[in-house]
Amino acid sequence: MVYLVSRSVTQGRRAGLISLLGVAVGFLIYVVAAAAGLAALLASVPVAYTVLKVAGAVYLMYLAWCAVRPGGRSAFEVRELPADPDRRLFAMGLLTNLLNPKIAVLYVTLLPQFIDPARGSIALQSLQLGLVQIAVALSVNAAIVLGAGALAGFLSRRPTWLTVQRYLMGSVLGLLAVRLLTDRTRPVPA
Repeated sequence: MVYLVSRSVTQGRRAGLISLLGVAVGFLIYVVAAAAGLAALLASVPVAYTVLKVAGAVYLMYLAWCAVRPGGRSAFEVRELPADPDRRLFAMGLLTNLLNPKIAVLYVTLLPQFIDPARGSIALQSLQLGLVQIAVALSVNAAIVLGAGALAGFLSRRPTWLTVQRYLMGSVLGLLAVRLLTDRTRPVPA
């Protein structure tokens, strides 16, 4: 979500919505993988889960460094940037989502609790539940993307807030990366 907000603030709502489409495809990939049983493999092979978790943590640390490095800028600071092409915006949204192993764990551990084998195809039920979750997530994130521009304008008139926000965001991203790396819980195979 931080990526979507910062993209919307710096490049506009359209850029945020295109990035959100990439995130949506990432969700869809995980839902299909869970329905096909591939996400269960990720849950049952600790090395695969660890590799994905470390990659996600490294990416979060990179984003944290971008926020707090000398000369870094606030995510809410309105500034002119060369517009990223739609393909890059989409790919960045997709990559951001695919590097989040918690999404795969969510689909592998949560969806099976709501599946009733007596009601037909388990894969089809998994896909239906996953699509409902995606619809809800996209609705919420789209509202956040659309509201980010207004928030950016308000906060850009408060330079002290921009500095505080930059370090706060960098700290939160860094702490999330550390938490991701030190989280000892492992997904439970379905």
